[in-house]
Amino acid sequence: MREIAAGAGLSVPGLYHHFPAKEDILFELVSRTMDDLISDTEAALATSDGDPRAQLRAVVRAHVLFHTDRREESFVGNTELRSLDSGRHSVIVEKRDHQQRLFDRVVLAGAEQGVFATQHPKEASRAIVTMCTAVASWYRKSGPLTPVAIADTYGDLALSTVGCRSADRPEASDDERTEEP
Repeated sequence: MREIAAGAGLSVPGLYHHFPAKEDILFELVSRTMDDLISDTEAALATSDGDPRAQLRAVVRAHVLFHTDRREESFVGNTELRSLDSGRHSVIVEKRDHQQRLFDRVVLAGAEQGVFATQHPKEASRAIVTMCTAVASWYRKSGPLTPVAIADTYGDLALSTVGCRSADRPEASDDERTEEP
C-alpha cells in the first residue's frame, strides 16, 4: 500500500480516502485493464481486412502487444481475479468473456467460410486467447524478441491452431515486422 500511495503521490491514509479497501484498488485496476484490452482488440478488429485470416492476425496482435506493453497489470489481473468478492468477480468475468467472444466470432466465421479447417472452433479460439494472455507471464523487455516479433509469431501459431494452411496465410506486413508499438 505504501508503494501504491507513493506512486500516486499520496499518503497511505490519503489513498484510503479514495479507495476504502485494498479490494477496491484491485477491482479498479483489473476493470480498467480489461476495458483497455477490449478497446484495443475491438479497434484492431474494426480496422482489419474483412478476411478471417487478417482479422485473426489483428486480434492476436492487439492481445499480444497489450500483454507485452502492460505486462504487470495483465499479470495481476490474471493471478488476482480470485481475490475479488463474487459480485466484482462476476463483472470481470463478463469482461473477460466479452474479450473471448471477439476471438470466437473471428474463428467461427473463418470456420463457417471454410477458411479455417478446425473441427473445434470454440476450443481453438480459447486456446489462442490463453496462449496470447500467457505472454504476460514470461515476456521481458530485455529478452531477445520484440513485442512485434512475438505478435507475428503468435499470429502464425493462431493460424496453425485454426487449421489455416501456410500457403493460405497472409504474411505480416513489413510495417508489422519492424514497427514497435
